Amino acid sequence: MRDALCLAAASLALAACTPLETRYHSPPLPVEDRWPIAATTDTATASAGTTAPATADIGWRDFFVDPNLASLIELALRNNRDLRVAMLNVEKARATYQVQRAARLPSVAAGGSLTDEKEPPFVLGTPTAEQLKYYTADVGISNFEIDLFGRVASLSHAAFEQYLAETEARRSAELSLIAEVASAYLTLAADRERERLALATLKTQELSYDLTVKRHELGAVSALDLSQALTTVQSARSDAAAYAGAIAADEHALTLLVGARIGPGLLPDHFTPEVSGLKPLPAGLPSTVLLRRPDVLDAEHVLRAADASIGAARAAFLPQVTLTGQVGSISADLSGLFKSGTGVWSFVPQVTIPIFQGGALRAGLHSAEADREIALARYEQAIQTGFREVSDALSFTATLADERTADETLVSATHEAFTLSEARYKSGKDSYLVLLDSQRSDYAAQQSLISARLAEQNNRITLYKALGGGWREATR
Repeated sequence: MRDALCLAAASLALAACTPLETRYHSPPLPVEDRWPIAATTDTATASAGTTAPATADIGWRDFFVDPNLASLIELALRNNRDLRVAMLNVEKARATYQVQRAARLPSVAAGGSLTDEKEPPFVLGTPTAEQLKYYTADVGISNFEIDLFGRVASLSHAAFEQYLAETEARRSAELSLIAEVASAYLTLAADRERERLALATLKTQELSYDLTVKRHELGAVSALDLSQALTTVQSARSDAAAYAGAIAADEHALTLLVGARIGPGLLPDHFTPEVSGLKPLPAGLPSTVLLRRPDVLDAEHVLRAADASIGAARAAFLPQVTLTGQVGSISADLSGLFKSGTGVWSFVPQVTIPIFQGGALRAGLHSAEADREIALARYEQAIQTGFREVSDALSFTATLADERTADETLVSATHEAFTLSEARYKSGKDSYLVLLDSQRSDYAAQQSLISARLAEQNNRITLYKALGGGWREATR
């Protein structure tokens, strides 16, 4: 038994080295070193001589400045069912790794038995049959593989990397959830702002229509003006009804993401121009920051697991050494089971050398190598996807800001034009059709401004997510 334990300890020492595994080397980035769109420079930070934290280190509580939105994100992180499934997948992967890691240690078990049998004379070589009865008790290890070539260790490494991959997948799901809750919150706020604008326009049009009816009764305006006034009223009423339906759908979507009932006090009343904050990115930001994205780290761990699986497949070609050893006691009487002179032991080392497997071992190696190439392709694809997402967000950053500025100027111009048209109509200088066109332009410009602000905020959230931020609160 002492020899068996020594061999087991030696096998553990040898298992620490897995010479048949492919040594992992980080693949070169399949993208450019810099983004094609130049990042902006934070002049205030540069002049102060301080370094802004990396986006991945900016906690979501620091990024989202709206307290109601922060509360909803916290609720979602506790109650969202998709995120709960991702967390359970991590627990499952951890258990799988623990099971595989246990195979690197000998499994020690104790047992006892009673044997009561009758043997015929020709078996015992005696004139008559005899009944044999004896008790046994033993402790030992059974079929423990001495991992001389690292097969079991490689399988354990692969399971560990799969566990780490699931951990990153959970973080990626958390980041996606944060972005989805923020986007749904902003959409709800924007639709409520649109509804408020439509209702205000409806109220104004109803007052204008009532005045037009009275003027028509006095013969001051034509029936055409009356019909056009009614058209504007019904159009505003239709928009208000459409936005009311959109708001209900937005609330349902937000409730599903949060995974719990949302109190009215947490829902947005107005569309605030600033609900998130992301400092301008430093000029020349390298694309290596993508390596901190959770989905990229997930793909990298899968790639490492594939390397370990190749080591296990290679070790399957080599001899496999297993060990079974037991020590115990045997006695014809239960009371004398542990007395002196009843001890027994067995030591059974076994070597299995693969000779002919019908090509199964070679096919297993080819399968492991193909899995490694698949994992490499997915790793490179994850980086390329991240590069494109960041590039798109950087491209839209300046254009969306210009669009919002233009819409703000347009709202001022159309509102002034509407005010002048209304005054000219009342003085009889313009027709009602001119007034109607001015009002529609003013209404459309205000709706466009809300859309531009929503797009700009969503793009900030997209950039924050694309750079891998939000899954921890390092700056809380």
